[in-house]
Amino acid sequence: MSDYIVRAIAGNSQIRAFAAVTTNLVEEARVRHETSPVATAALGRLLTAGAMMGSMMKNDDDVLTLLIKCGGKIGGVTVTADSQGHVKGYVNNPHVMLPPKNGKLDVGGALGPGFIQVIKDMGLKEPYSGQTVLQTGEIGDDLSYYFATSEQVPSSVGLGVLMTLDNHVKAAGGFIIQVMPFITESILQKLEQNIQNITTVTEILEENARAEVMLKKVLDGLDVEITDIIPAAFYCNCSKERIEKAIISVGEDEIKSMIADGETVEVMCHFCNTAYYYTVEALQEILQKAKKPR
Repeated sequence: MSDYIVRAIAGNSQIRAFAAVTTNLVEEARVRHETSPVATAALGRLLTAGAMMGSMMKNDDDVLTLLIKCGGKIGGVTVTADSQGHVKGYVNNPHVMLPPKNGKLDVGGALGPGFIQVIKDMGLKEPYSGQTVLQTGEIGDDLSYYFATSEQVPSSVGLGVLMTLDNHVKAAGGFIIQVMPFITESILQKLEQNIQNITTVTEILEENARAEVMLKKVLDGLDVEITDIIPAAFYCNCSKERIEKAIISVGEDEIKSMIADGETVEVMCHFCNTAYYYTVEALQEILQKAKKPR
């Protein structure tokens, strides 16, 4: 089954909701970055959140970036997404290993203390940026806190990544539920009761890995209306030309130093782990381009 995001409203338009199944894209990220189980869980949760939050943006050129800067062994997590369900990301230490905590992957322990930063580039003079302290390191709780404090939108974020014993992604997904300022007390109470009755996202995914099922459980009895379904995928827009521009940006002296080494240079894309190779001849051509006025 392909990955996808469902957008919906409920409670007579007093609630907006997002749910996603991201199993394939999280597995692709695991393969590309050779992540450990706990690193896969951390990256997978943030990729899932990024895909849903990206779908909240309106314009094709809008870009969302989620940054976790932390003191734990994972070193940090970075994810970017657009409004079409494309998402990519990486962790600083993909091979981090920690013992389970209460029988579950210890994502909070891998992250430790830190901050989560949300950057939205919507084509304005300056991108919007908000930052909050990590509350638990479980990512879902941290984003709930971010929405409430930085964007003043009361939200419930649930994220989950279910792994097999041989370190493959069995299921991944999540939901974001947000209430409007005019929500009535009765609908709010019903929503809160539904959320309290939910165990974990991974249990829902294990029972039935469909985004609609998640929404049905979270919004039970609240007249859910699905407004849109969009595909989701791991997608990186890196290319040899883009990497070439990055090499030009390091300056002529650095390029000359690479040429003097007399070796082919390997440049890795952080987001998708694709390797690009530049021979001495190619570097000389890049140097000529760097010398031209831009």
